[in-house]
Amino acid sequence: MNPASQTIPSPSQVIQLLATHKRYWLIPAVVLGTLAALYAVVRPSTWEASQALIVRDEAANNELGPGKFDHADEMKTVQETILELAKGRSVLTAALKQVGQPAGSNRDEAAWPNPREVDSLRQNVKLTPPKGAEFGKTEIFYLKVRDHDNDRAVALNRAICDRLQARFQDLRDDKAQSMTDELVKTVHLAKADLDDSTARLREIEKQVGSDLAELRVLNEPGSGDSALHQTITEIRSELRQIAANREANEQLLELLQEAQEDPGRLVATPNRLLDSQPALRRLQDGLVDAQLRTATLKGTMSEAHPLVRSAMQAEEEIGGHLHNELAIALRGLKAELQVNGDRQAALENQLADAGRRLGELAELRAVYSNQLAETANRSQLVERAEQNLAEARASHASAKAASLISRIDSPETGVNPIGPRRAMIVLMGIAGGLLGGLGFLLLTVQPPQPTLAGEAAAARVQPKRAESQQPAPRQAAMSLPSGGLGFGPIAPVLHPGGNLSVKQALQKIVYGNAV
Repeated sequence: MNPASQTIPSPSQVIQLLATHKRYWLIPAVVLGTLAALYAVVRPSTWEASQALIVRDEAANNELGPGKFDHADEMKTVQETILELAKGRSVLTAALKQVGQPAGSNRDEAAWPNPREVDSLRQNVKLTPPKGAEFGKTEIFYLKVRDHDNDRAVALNRAICDRLQARFQDLRDDKAQSMTDELVKTVHLAKADLDDSTARLREIEKQVGSDLAELRVLNEPGSGDSALHQTITEIRSELRQIAANREANEQLLELLQEAQEDPGRLVATPNRLLDSQPALRRLQDGLVDAQLRTATLKGTMSEAHPLVRSAMQAEEEIGGHLHNELAIALRGLKAELQVNGDRQAALENQLADAGRRLGELAELRAVYSNQLAETANRSQLVERAEQNLAEARASHASAKAASLISRIDSPETGVNPIGPRRAMIVLMGIAGGLLGGLGFLLLTVQPPQPTLAGEAAAARVQPKRAESQQPAPRQAAMSLPSGGLGFGPIAPVLHPGGNLSVKQALQKIVYGNAV
């Protein structure tokens, strides 16, 4: 029968092996269980003190409300900063000095704590978010400190919290002080630029003088016409009126001069020309009435009739008065024409002066607009810089007044230390020993193989022949089967009943027949 034909033992074979070779699995189980029990007894308990903390933003200069973070990234940044500070050397060193040395330690106080102690404490300090949350997504997080002593773990947690709050306040103070110093210089430079720009603007406005209001109106779009524009418009309108009056007076003067020679021409004068001469109009109307009355009387009476002669006399008197009035009107028209001419010349001078001033203002408008915009921009920069400086000073003042980190209740360690219990350690050691012994047993001892009746009879009839062929199974066991390490070829070599020891059998497996 091929010894490698069956390599997987059945459960009954395993039970038979365990019952036959008890020392293979009892000794490892007892040894490992004993070592695990010794380790469980010697191993110190580890306690973890947990302190719930909550962080907020600064109360001042916050758009969403006092103490609220504008964005989740800001809160995450603050918590990451707290994490770095909590594991910093200064915080841990100060906490160890505050708590003191562990019980039973007699080191020199001047050399306490050494870098190794600080590094060991750093490995036992961690910041964690609440269960089910992500770090940086909630304002609450936990500071956890581990130590072999329950009271010392709580004391270290409190000391680290104290030093963490103080260190975070110092960091805020340093940051605010740095920002304040920088912003003070920024405000100083911004004010210097603003003063320079204001001086240039003042020179331009001084150069403009009384026309400053006109220049400002020109610089502001959509503000309507300025007073200078309105003045120019009024002057032009008055010049047009003077020109029209001058033309009418010249025509009237010409007609009045002709009327002195022929009074009948006055009757044909248009009424619009006589609007400026009401006396002539009245005399003209009276003369026409007298002429009509005379003509009417002559139609019914003779010229010698007293009424006709009276009407003709009245007509002559009115004509004499009209002739005298014509002379007076001519002198008045000439005087009025002279006045209108002088007025027109003065208005033309005013119009030229206003046009010149408007041209000068138009040339200065672009420069004035740029200078005004520059001054306004620098004024905004100064205002913004002063606002930032006020915020930085407020942060600097609040850095020492209050802490952004607040504690929730007090640190707790729980009723049991963390890690497996002593009984669990012992059970794990025993289980490991049993598994190791069982594995060694299955690898070194061949399980009993079931045999046929004929083979058993042949084995009883020829015992000597089987003994004479004892080296053959050992030699067959020297070569490994193609299926890997099976129980068939190895077990006969390592069987306690064989002629080779375990060491010799393993050497034969590795080095072959050379051993």
